[in-house]
Amino acid sequence: MTEENVILVNEKDEQIGLMPKLEAHEKAVLHRAFSVFILNDKNELMLQQRAHHKYHSPLLWTNTCCSHQREGETNLKAGNRRLMEEMGFRTELKELFHFIYKAPFDNGLTEHELDHVMIGYYNENPVINPEEAESWKWMGIEAVKEDILIHPDNYTVWFKIIFDEFYHYLEEHTV
Repeated sequence: MTEENVILVNEKDEQIGLMPKLEAHEKAVLHRAFSVFILNDKNELMLQQRAHHKYHSPLLWTNTCCSHQREGETNLKAGNRRLMEEMGFRTELKELFHFIYKAPFDNGLTEHELDHVMIGYYNENPVINPEEAESWKWMGIEAVKEDILIHPDNYTVWFKIIFDEFYHYLEEHTV
């Protein structure tokens, strides 16, 4: 299996090249990514626990799904593709905002992403892919905020950053 490329971008989200995913994370090169947040009708967030065999951040809790767009793939199409691959369902997604962040991992890799944050709604149980997710749960948005403060080591580095942006977006906008 060949390694997937990520789309290298400038700060305006204009594509400037392609690079193998691992190399981009080793070199901390800015690339395009997306994060999906799924809420239910109780305003609870579906969290995913990363699979135990992941090469970074195993067993940590994170947003419903996240990944990288493929060349020529729209943000929404990429979000839906990955939502199905990781969590086993489809739902309509809406792009909320994007921002740039940089987050180093303990293993020497670094996320440096222009992240497109999306929201969707779903009330059923997912059918998780064990290659991607160990477990999942619904959690109230305020409970997530509080738990990140109390148990920050239970969450992925990027989720803590992206959740903070998402939380502030929800404070200022109706979705």
